[in-house]
Amino acid sequence: MSAMAARRTTNRPVAVLPSHSSTPPTRQVFSSTVGHQPALVAVAHGSRDPRHAQTVTELGAAVRGRRVSLQVEIAYLDLSEPRLPDMLRRLEAAGVRQATAVPLLLAPAYHAKTDIPRALRRARHDHPRLEVTAARALGPSPVLVTALERRLREAGIWPGDPSIGIVLGAAGTSDPAARRQIEQLAAEWASTGWAGVACAYASAGGPDVATAANQLKRQGADRVVLAPYVLAPGILPDRLFAGARAARLDAVAPVLGAAPEVASLIIERYEEITLLTASA
Repeated sequence: MSAMAARRTTNRPVAVLPSHSSTPPTRQVFSSTVGHQPALVAVAHGSRDPRHAQTVTELGAAVRGRRVSLQVEIAYLDLSEPRLPDMLRRLEAAGVRQATAVPLLLAPAYHAKTDIPRALRRARHDHPRLEVTAARALGPSPVLVTALERRLREAGIWPGDPSIGIVLGAAGTSDPAARRQIEQLAAEWASTGWAGVACAYASAGGPDVATAANQLKRQGADRVVLAPYVLAPGILPDRLFAGARAARLDAVAPVLGAAPEVASLIIERYEEITLLTASA
């Protein structure tokens, strides 16, 4: 049964979970080339909040645990280390000749369309011995809905409860196509039995969490909960959580983090591009 299939509903108690630990992340250990597979470079946005890098490090470890023969490295676009150009330089210096960048992004917006392609074009110029390809952004995907439902269960919310409305809280984007894709995901998820699913954004003009919650209550939701459509803690996710507290939502799920579904989706995106390249 797919992630969007309707489910039997069961009422469960609701709870608000504490935020992730602020313990600094373990320093990334650079590994040598493994076999002849292209290295997988997971590219996150980056944040000054140490919880962000900690969570991305945990996600990288989850990917390595699923594919022990695969070299997996972490890089960031901004604010965290190592930056993507530095990681690609280190890969070339270590003798790696092929790498695939997988954007740890939940919508194909500016960073996926502009920042990462620009960085990879520069890398191809600066590091001609390193062949670099780019995979698709992680989202939207039904796999991410499964991960969202995992996090909701951790908050005491059983998928498809018709008395509950879900605020799908995203970081925000000004890219119209990316917003449409997030809203389409919300609409498809709403069809699986919830009282409704409404999008809220932490930036780029909203609507905010309170506005989305009020919409769901008008639609008949008895309870409203926040499902953060974000990978890791940081300034914008904290804004969503603050909005949930201010709006007195009934429960708040954790960020997606190193959910098994996210780790599997990273490998899926990697294999899409590496298999396509191999067959060309």
